[in-house]
Amino acid sequence: MGRGRQKAKHTKVARELKYFSPNTDYNALERELTSSQHDDYSEAAAKWAEYADDDDDEAYAAGDEQREQRA
Repeated sequence: MGRGRQKAKHTKVARELKYFSPNTDYNALERELTSSQHDDYSEAAAKWAEYADDDDDEAYAAGDEQREQRA
């Protein structure tokens, strides 16, 4: 496809995205955001905690100290 046709196609898609306004169900969004899904993360984190590499935390802390010394 030539550059002109390609640019026209991108322009068309961009215009469609710019003016696209879907109907938003704010009640459904509120239910989703206030659901107890964050509890699922806590359970998963506890389940896999034994496999976490704690050495990474120490490396990040050392990096923070080095940045503070440079500043």
